[in-house]
Amino acid sequence: MKKYKYLILVVIWTLTTMSCKKALDLKAEDNFGDGTFWQNESQVTNFMVGMHKQFRDNQFQFERLGEMRGGSFSNVDRQNTSLNELPIIQQDINENSSGVSNWAGFYGPIFQLNLFIQKTQETTFLSENNKNYFLGQAYAMRAYYYFHLLRTYGGVPLRLEPDASNPNPTAVSLRKARSTEADVLAAVKSDVDKSVSLFGNTASPADKSLWSPKAALMLKGEVYLWSAKVYNATADLEVAKGALNAAAGSTLMPNFANVFTSANKNNAEVILAIRYRVGEAEMNNVANFTYSTFNFNGAHYKDSTATAGVGNFLVDPLILAQPNSQQVIQRYAYTYELFQSYDLKDTRRNATFYDYYRVNTSTTPYTVTIRNTALVKFLGVIDANKRYFSDDWTVYREADRLLMLAEIANAEGADPTPYIKPVRDRAFANADPTPFVNGGKDANELAIFAERSKEFVYEGKRWYDLRRMKIGNEPLVFKTAGNKYGVLDKVTQGYKILWPIEPAIWTNDPLVKQTPGYATTNPNK
Repeated sequence: MKKYKYLILVVIWTLTTMSCKKALDLKAEDNFGDGTFWQNESQVTNFMVGMHKQFRDNQFQFERLGEMRGGSFSNVDRQNTSLNELPIIQQDINENSSGVSNWAGFYGPIFQLNLFIQKTQETTFLSENNKNYFLGQAYAMRAYYYFHLLRTYGGVPLRLEPDASNPNPTAVSLRKARSTEADVLAAVKSDVDKSVSLFGNTASPADKSLWSPKAALMLKGEVYLWSAKVYNATADLEVAKGALNAAAGSTLMPNFANVFTSANKNNAEVILAIRYRVGEAEMNNVANFTYSTFNFNGAHYKDSTATAGVGNFLVDPLILAQPNSQQVIQRYAYTYELFQSYDLKDTRRNATFYDYYRVNTSTTPYTVTIRNTALVKFLGVIDANKRYFSDDWTVYREADRLLMLAEIANAEGADPTPYIKPVRDRAFANADPTPFVNGGKDANELAIFAERSKEFVYEGKRWYDLRRMKIGNEPLVFKTAGNKYGVLDKVTQGYKILWPIEPAIWTNDPLVKQTPGYATTNPNK
């Protein structure tokens, strides 16, 4: 993916035209050089590389939408710094504080993918195999964006053709109402099915940073599992299971921490990852989950039971304050309760978090005033006295495949143990002190959710898991007896499973209505 550094195409085609701070501008901006582009395979390849670069640019949006509302984020300011995403974390979203704007910024890449699909289908210079492979990537990526939109907003405007097909587009001609959830789901299924079909029996490449046949199968499994459990299309469980079984072939890394390190890119567990590399691009948002070194002011210790003159006084345990590094500020923290939920022997605990404590030094022994955690997963490397957040961000990996299969087995009334056991065996180095025991559908569902919560921290999955997984017929997202993970009251906050849209959207497009349930100033309701 070093092509990213030289990708003039990204500038030429204005792949980042859609600012997250303005409403959806539907006018096409992709006609530049249309008569001279799409003339050879190199141009098609470079355009697809550009689409993957834009996919990488959306990494934190995927994280924000998929995890921040999931109850694992603290709403307490731990180090005297601003909590930028507090309305999302606290479920305090409305039309004037929507959490995300401009449909999460996803229509920019969707428009580019629409153009790519049309132009690639029209080419005569590509071999059939190469054309199908490019189109398989494009359909999978478009399905992924729309799948996020479906899970975020429900019904959204469906645009599956390039706007360049309209020779004289106007603001009025480009207006489009929100489609139903059923129609959006059907479009996502159609795209991912096309992707899998176009890829055919082609083997996935060694480079895991590009959409591939196995990645498309993983997406298909996740889409159909969502359809089966959220929309009660139970027959889709079998489709999901078939796709996930077809995606087999990856293996769990023996050491959990090694899945994510920069030295192990394209490792055997990864199926699809967003690529970061020193000197190319960094996942800088991870820094906001660590700590502020200037707030380590003589009161922070590693040992929560430290006494005067005893204990591990902290200066910069994660070596963040390198001479050439920018100052990092902790803007987000996972709850200390999540950290405590790990068994002490679970190797994922210290591979995910570094715990530390602010203490009152005027007492003997010291008393803890704040318990905090820093994210050490995706911490990157130190190179030339600078920390680079250069670990890849995993989209799909083998542990996800196994735990989705466990969820399907449980939904079908089967024993999910064969799928959960390998994940726990790896976590506990084959010495699991409390092995999973098949305990019935509801107990199993809670156990699978707990496993996913520990396994996929900062991988953008927990909010979607809460919405999809159930006790009885109730999604885990709702507070019910026997479910300690619920974050919304169904009676008063049930509508908040979907996100609101901001007034700027319907100001530009009066056909668009507010998400049901939210108070709105939209005259068209």
